[in-house]
Amino acid sequence: MRVVAVGGGHGTAVSLRALRLISEHVTGVVSVADDGGSTGRLRAMLNVAAVGDLRICLGALADPENPLAASFEHRFSVGELSGHAVGNLLLVGLIDATGNLEESICAAAQVLGVTGTIIPASCEGVVLVASTEQGRTRGQTVVARTSSIRNISVEPANAAAPTAAVEAIENAQLVLIGPGSLFTSVLAACVVPGIAQALAGTRARKVYVANLRAEVPETADFTLQDHLDALVRHAIRPDAVLVDVNSIFATQPCSAPLIVADVVGRNGMVHDVQKLAQAVIA
Repeated sequence: MRVVAVGGGHGTAVSLRALRLISEHVTGVVSVADDGGSTGRLRAMLNVAAVGDLRICLGALADPENPLAASFEHRFSVGELSGHAVGNLLLVGLIDATGNLEESICAAAQVLGVTGTIIPASCEGVVLVASTEQGRTRGQTVVARTSSIRNISVEPANAAAPTAAVEAIENAQLVLIGPGSLFTSVLAACVVPGIAQALAGTRARKVYVANLRAEVPETADFTLQDHLDALVRHAIRPDAVLVDVNSIFATQPCSAPLIVADVVGRNGMVHDVQKLAQAVIA
């Protein structure tokens, strides 16, 4: 079975780890809109695509015995390198040397012993733009601190999606969308024009993995239906919505078929990889 996870950050990394337990053909289509922290500093310095979410998702599929994978998330704590992750520096170094984002990700994946494929949602770095009741807001870190978001888009508006990402979605049997920050991670990947078109046209079963709680302020006071409505406004129509049985969303009505399962980890803060894999199989 060919499976795809779409989004960004730690939420998509959990989905990728779960999908790897049930399939040998796993692809992550990952946002490159981040502009905060180490990633933002590197974007401003070198004019490269955001690599932070790519780093996290590469690590999710890396060989756990690989010595580089073990240090990929290590962050420096002193000097000019303070705050930078080893994986971020490796990726921007490869991009600077090759001039090609996809080739650089493939090279890093080979060194890390990645099982599966990680593909950026766009061929170049993009800027996230939010339309709110107060006007337009630009930049992922600013958008993440914004409420009353109606729509998300990217600049440039004609940002191209990699052919490999489009084909992976079109040829998939299952696509997991989320979990993760609705506007700044999940939709940040989905609204790239080619990705949006592929999601609309694929025959794959599309499952939206809901967050365990609303995210303040980005989705403060959102119901489960509000999350689904936001996806639909961006032409993303899931075939089903997966929620944790203990989350606030489990008892809320939803216009899409609802799958309620125990998918939360022991700490109650994140999804459990094994449980999520079992729910996907079921």
